[in-house]
Amino acid sequence: MRIIVHSDKCQGHARCWAQAPDIFKLDDEGYILPGDIEVAERDQLLASRGARSCPERALEIDCTADALLARLLFNQACGGFK
Repeated sequence: MRIIVHSDKCQGHARCWAQAPDIFKLDDEGYILPGDIEVAERDQLLASRGARSCPERALEIDCTADALLARLLFNQACGGFK
């Protein structure tokens, strides 16, 4: 999963950071640092909560088709989706 950062929309509320301080990095004034964020699978729930908490919609959750396909293949290999 990837979080697309629209830093021009950030107003410095820091709600994302409050949800997941290890994922969302802020500058000294509380604004999100530019650059997209690659999120490890174990951190996806926290990252999603943080991104959705932004009142300015400065953070966009990108679940690429590759990630969805990987999950589907994993589930099939484990006996799911018969």
